[in-house]
Amino acid sequence: MTHSLSDYRGRFAPTPTGPLHFGSLVAALASFLDARKHNGQWLVRIEDIDPLRELPGASSYILQTLEAHHLLWDESVRYQSLQSDAYEVFIEQLRNNDHTYLCPCSRKTLIENNGSHSVECRPTHPKNTQQLAIRFNTESKSYSWKDLLLGQRSYTAKEGIDDFVIKRKEGFYAYQMAVVCDDIDQNISHIIRGSDLLDSTPPQLALYQAANTPTPQFGHIPVIVNASGQKLSKQNQAPAICNKAASLNLQKALFSLNHPLPKELHRAPVNDIINWAILNWSLNKLPKTLAIQQGDAV
Repeated sequence: MTHSLSDYRGRFAPTPTGPLHFGSLVAALASFLDARKHNGQWLVRIEDIDPLRELPGASSYILQTLEAHHLLWDESVRYQSLQSDAYEVFIEQLRNNDHTYLCPCSRKTLIENNGSHSVECRPTHPKNTQQLAIRFNTESKSYSWKDLLLGQRSYTAKEGIDDFVIKRKEGFYAYQMAVVCDDIDQNISHIIRGSDLLDSTPPQLALYQAANTPTPQFGHIPVIVNASGQKLSKQNQAPAICNKAASLNLQKALFSLNHPLPKELHRAPVNDIINWAILNWSLNKLPKTLAIQQGDAV
């Protein structure tokens, strides 16, 4: 199925800490359908910048699962592990505009200081020579955005409290910086993702403003939780998606997104289900909650 291009560019960016579970499939499907509904492009990015948490082979399995469910991307898959040069340029730009500082603070030190950075490291350079993290120099200000699902949202950042790491002491690049750098570089216009990432929006907005770059539109869908109210995750031992049951998986995912399939499409071929879902997709149908319990399609 071909799609005419529009200004809409969405993306799905999983971390390869294991195979996709049902909650991940729901997030990928929502992002994919919203892009296709708007005749836009949909990209896949593998966020493999934390080798200590990654599972060998997970990236390939994730891509195989997306393909099995006909969630097909429009450009080459981007691997963050290959983007170091771009991240260094981005960090240097932030540094040149006084948006960063070097920080020796450990988590223990921050806890002892009630989360605040001491005057010894913010915003001046510390005198010791130990390994240092690079932090974003947050200003005390309010960040607001109109969420595509949750409506008007705002967060008031506090100087010295909400400073976040953009490069860790060990040399690993931090999520907030890497994701914004890639979203800017790939011209991402819409980000449909789980509400578990809602708290990431304010620091990402701060980075967009520091880079003097327009922000994408954000939409946070409900995360899928189990019977105990826990978000489905690899840490909670959520089972991997079975690629051989793609049609049933999509039926259940659409049911969770309040887009139940008509009975005549139950167990239909994957392509038929995807085509129906694109035609009938609407963010307005989604539950306006932060979490929904996993249930079976009927």
